[in-house]
Amino acid sequence: MHGPWSNLRARVFPDHWSLLFGQIAFYSFVVVTLTGLVLMVPYEPSVQHVVYDGPYTPLHGVQMSQALDSTMSISFEMRGGLLIRQMHHWGALIMVAAILLHLLRLFFTAGFRRPRRLNWVVVFGLLIITLGACLTGTSLPDDMASGTSLAVLDGVLQATPFVGTQLSALLFGGDFPGDVIARFYPLHVIVLPALLVVLFIVSGVLALRNKPAQFAGPGRTEDNVVGSPAAVAVVKGAGLFCFVTGVVALMAALATINPVWLFGPADPANTSAGVGPAWYLAFLDGALRLAPGWEVVWWGRTISFAILLPVAICTLFLALVGIYPFIEERVTRDRREHNLLERPRSNPIRTGIGVAGVVFYGVLWAAAGADTMAVQFHLSVNALIHLFQALLILGPPVAFSITRRLCLSLQLRDAEILEHGIETGQITRTPDGGYVEKHRPITVYRRFHLTRR
Repeated sequence: MHGPWSNLRARVFPDHWSLLFGQIAFYSFVVVTLTGLVLMVPYEPSVQHVVYDGPYTPLHGVQMSQALDSTMSISFEMRGGLLIRQMHHWGALIMVAAILLHLLRLFFTAGFRRPRRLNWVVVFGLLIITLGACLTGTSLPDDMASGTSLAVLDGVLQATPFVGTQLSALLFGGDFPGDVIARFYPLHVIVLPALLVVLFIVSGVLALRNKPAQFAGPGRTEDNVVGSPAAVAVVKGAGLFCFVTGVVALMAALATINPVWLFGPADPANTSAGVGPAWYLAFLDGALRLAPGWEVVWWGRTISFAILLPVAICTLFLALVGIYPFIEERVTRDRREHNLLERPRSNPIRTGIGVAGVVFYGVLWAAAGADTMAVQFHLSVNALIHLFQALLILGPPVAFSITRRLCLSLQLRDAEILEHGIETGQITRTPDGGYVEKHRPITVYRRFHLTRR
């Protein structure tokens, strides 16, 4: 171990705030894991009904599952239980957000090019598995909000031609609602966390095997790394972990999230008004809302494109995100290894594609709240749906065009700064009676930064 340990101690790591998103995701996962281990002890993963007789008076005498009853007990009777529960929830949300920002950083700075294409796939896998863990976790309390989400999921599964009924029965253990907790609980506490641990380990191994990517700067080349030593990076990482834990605890202490006692027990015949999906899955719900109500009868079966079309589009969108590095490499035929990151303006096409994808996702995400927007702003739901449908079609190409023009304009501005320097706002009069503005010469570092593509 002396050789590998010496090599690790001799490594240096780049310093840039955008490189911290991956660490934040991992530290959030640690917080979620630790709080989840605490919650596993008092939680009862059972749908057997009991009569609630706890301290929350409005639900006295109401029949509910042991899962919800134990969740209520954690929230109101266990010392610090509500804090731990909310830390678990907030930590999961921060983890999803950090992974998304990490993916965006890799995309816009071209951090996915060789030799780091596999890193992109691993981070994308982390996102998908984290979404699955969040979905299974929010279903475990067995409250009305989670029951409504599962009812939507059941409808989507049953709309799948030919195999929909079998898929629903496989997931729910029979007819909906079945005993979904018996299937989701082991997935949530064993299978998906184990996969996340494996992917985090693979991500760490890949990061150590490949030289860390860095932004261009004086003294930085494709063959070296400029940054902090390993010891300094470890100290900074420990500080960041404490900061992430503190922020999660502060959010859990001050901001209520998922108040299951307000929704009551799950009931397949009822739903809660105004309850929508979690923000990280809202784009799927938005796609269902925007799809036209097309149906056809084929071989005696009704096929609903109102469900199949949005599911297919969202699946295709995620698949394109996952394989984008391979698509770009094939189109550009650039198979060189890159250890220097690019500025977004240096590649207008890629940046335009990224912004178009963000707009596409954003429109679907916003459409999930169309009903709430209509109520709050006294608008027509149908008008909002038509607006979002138009934005979904026109928004991405318009965003691509505007972003590409902005990138080209920023390149021209950089070229002007290189040639003339930085404007000072000071106007001087020339001997022939004209007026010119003074320009301040740029530093060597800024010149290197602007000339590096």
